Amino acid sequence: MEEKKYMNPYLAGVLLGLLLVATIYITGRGLGASGAIKSYAVTVAESVAPAHTASTKFYQEYGTEHGGSPLMNWLVFEVTGVLIGAFLSGLVSNRLNFKLEKGPHTTTKFRVAGALIGGLLWGIGAQLGRGCTSGAALSGMAVMSTGGLITMFAIFAGAYMFAYFFRKLWI
Repeated sequence: MEEKKYMNPYLAGVLLGLLLVATIYITGRGLGASGAIKSYAVTVAESVAPAHTASTKFYQEYGTEHGGSPLMNWLVFEVTGVLIGAFLSGLVSNRLNFKLEKGPHTTTKFRVAGALIGGLLWGIGAQLGRGCTSGAALSGMAVMSTGGLITMFAIFAGAYMFAYFFRKLWI
C-alpha cells in the first residue's frame, strides 16, 4: 500500500498562523466556522417559517446585521472556501474518497450515530460557548485572550479525559 503524502505539520501550522494574522488584520476578527453555520440555519428558518422569523428579535437583528441576508456574512464565504479547498486538495493529492473509517470493535451504525450525536453536541456547545474551537481557542489565543487560553486548555483536558474511555472503539 502506497504511503499518503501530507503537508509538513510545522509548515501547515506556520501557514495557519499567517492566515490568522491576515484575517485579524483585514477583518478585525479571527477565524471561525460556527458563525457560518448560524447564517445557514437562519436562512433556512427564514425560508421555512417567515412569520416566526419576522416576529423574533434574534432573527431580525441577525438579518439586519449582514445587509438583509444572513448569507452575506463573510464567514459563509470562508467556510464555503474551506469546503471547496478541501475538496480540491483531496482531488489533487488523490486522497478523495468516500469511506467510513471505524475501529475494529465498533459497528457502522454506532460510528454513524456517534458522529451525528457528536456533531449535534458540537453545534450546541458552539452556541453556548459563543464560538467554535477555531473562533474561541485559536483566534482567542492569537490575541492572548484569557478566555482563549482557558478554552484551549479545556479542549485538550477534555480530549485526554474522554480518550481513555473511547480508545477501545479504535484499538
